[in-house]
Amino acid sequence: MGRQVQLPVRRMVLVGLSAAALQVGVAGASAEGLQPELVGFRSGSLDLKGFVWKPQGPGPFPAILWNHGSEKRPGAVDRVAPFFVSRGYVFFVPHRRGQGRSPGPYIMDQLRTAGSPAQRSFMLVQLHEEQLLDQLAAVAYLKSLPYVDRSRLVVMGFSFGGIQTMLAAERGAGYRVAVNCSGAAQSWQQAPDLQRRLTMAARNAVMPVFFLQARNDYDLAPNRILSEQMNASGKRMEAKVYPAYGSGAQDGHRFCLAGTDIWGPDAIRFIEIYLSGRSTR
Repeated sequence: MGRQVQLPVRRMVLVGLSAAALQVGVAGASAEGLQPELVGFRSGSLDLKGFVWKPQGPGPFPAILWNHGSEKRPGAVDRVAPFFVSRGYVFFVPHRRGQGRSPGPYIMDQLRTAGSPAQRSFMLVQLHEEQLLDQLAAVAYLKSLPYVDRSRLVVMGFSFGGIQTMLAAERGAGYRVAVNCSGAAQSWQQAPDLQRRLTMAARNAVMPVFFLQARNDYDLAPNRILSEQMNASGKRMEAKVYPAYGSGAQDGHRFCLAGTDIWGPDAIRFIEIYLSGRSTR
C-alpha cells in the first residue's frame, strides 16, 4: 500500500450512543436466511479453512476479513457477520492454524509450554507473527473471489484478532481501514514484548484504525496507548469506550461478539468514511 497523505487527526473517546448513530448504515439487503460457505485456502504448507458470508446479488461487494480471538472453535462468527452482510459486505472468517477447522498446533497450548513469563511474552509475539502469515494468505484468497471489490477491503479483529488487526494495519496487505476490538486486553500487562511490537505497529500504521471496547473489559490500556501512539504519529484514528456491558470483565470482553447492535453503527460509519474517501478531517 502506497504512502497516504495524512489528514489532520480527530481523536474521539465517547461514551454512549445517540439515537441518530443507531440509524447509520442501516440500508442494504437483509442477511436473513443467508448461510456461510465453508472454504479452503493455503498458507505455506497448511490447508486452512474459513467461512465466507456473501450478500445476495453478483457484487462486487466491499469485504471484511474478521480476525478471530484465541478461542479454540471460532466458528462462523454468526453473532457479528449478519450485521455487516445485511449492509452489503462480504464477511470472511478465516481460521488461523490450530483453531476451528484449520490444522496445526493450538496457540494457547503452545503458550502453556513457556517456562517463564519472559519466555511466554517473547513466544506470544513470535506466534502472532506466524499467524500473520495465515491472515495474509486469507486476504489473498479474499481478493481472488470474483464478487469482492479488491479496492474496498476492511480488516477487523477481536482480542487476539485485534493483535492480528494491528499487525495488518502496519503491513497494509491491500486493506483500506481497520477496526480493533479489545486487542490484547487479556495479555497486555504480562507481555512487554507484545507491548513493544504493537506500539511499533501503531506508529507505523498505513491505514485508519477504529479502536473500541466496553468499559468493563479486562484492560483499557492497550486501546488507549495504541490510539495515543497513532494520534501522536499523525495517523488517522478514532477510539471509543462504550458503557459497561454485562456484569464482569468476561462479559465486557465479549462485547465485541455480543454487542454488534451497539458498536456496529459506529464501525460502519468509520469504515465507510475511509472506503469512500469522504474524510474531511
